[in-house]
Amino acid sequence: MGRGALQNGHRQGVKLKALFSEIKNSIKRKPRLFALYAALRVFVVAVLVAQIFNANWENVLMCVLTLALFTIPTFIERQIKIDVPDTLEAIVLFFIFAAEILGEVHDYYESISAWDTMLHAANGFLAAAIGLALIDILNREDRFAISLSPVFVAVFAFCFSMTIGVVWEFFEFAMDVLFGADMQKDTVLGGYVDIGLYDTMKDLIVNFIGAAVFSAIGYFYIKRRGAGAGGHFVRRFILTKMGERFDEDIDGKISY
Repeated sequence: MGRGALQNGHRQGVKLKALFSEIKNSIKRKPRLFALYAALRVFVVAVLVAQIFNANWENVLMCVLTLALFTIPTFIERQIKIDVPDTLEAIVLFFIFAAEILGEVHDYYESISAWDTMLHAANGFLAAAIGLALIDILNREDRFAISLSPVFVAVFAFCFSMTIGVVWEFFEFAMDVLFGADMQKDTVLGGYVDIGLYDTMKDLIVNFIGAAVFSAIGYFYIKRRGAGAGGHFVRRFILTKMGERFDEDIDGKISY
C-alpha cells in the first residue's frame, strides 16, 4: 500500500471520527430532537420494508425520498452554517412525514379531506418564516449593502412563501399532465366537474393565510428586534448564522 493511500485513509479516518464526535455532541445538546428524528426514521424504514414486500415501488420511492428530505436541516447546519431552531426543525420533520408517509403512502389525502388544506396552510407559515429569516440575515450582514425596513422584510417573506406555493402548484399541474397523477383533484361543483381549479385555488388561499399570518408576526418581530414575550415565540422559527445567539438586555430588548 502506497504512502498516498495511507495518508488518504488517515484523513478519512479523521473525518469519520470528527463526524461521530459531532453526532455525539448533537445528541447531548438536543436529546429530544434526536429521539424524534430517530423515531420518525425508524418508522419510515419499517414502512419502506413493508412496501418492498408488497412490491409497491412507487411507495418505496416515496419512503426513500422522505429519508433524504429528513437530512435537509442537518445539511443546512453543517454545510451552509445556518442554525435551524429545534422547534422549526421538529415541525419540518413532522411536515415531511405528514406529507409523504401519512399523506401519500397511507393515503390521508383521500381519507381525511382537510389533510391537504392543513399542510398547505402550514407550508405557507413555514415558508414565510424561512423567507423572513433569510432576508433578515442578509439585512444584518456587513458584506451586503442593503438595509431593508421591517415592512419590506415582511413583504419579502410573504412573497417568498407565495412563490413556493405557486411553484408547487406548477409541479402538481405538470405531474397531472405528464403522468396522469391527479394531484390537482377533480371536484364536482354545481353539476359539472372542475378539473383542478378549485383544488389549486383552495391551496393558494390557505397558503396565502399562512404566509400573511407569519409575515405580520415577523414584521413586529423585526421592528422590535424580538423584544417582549412574542419575540421568544418567533425566535423558535427564525434561522440564524451558526454561532450567532440572542442576548437579552435588562430592558427586555434583543441584541445580537
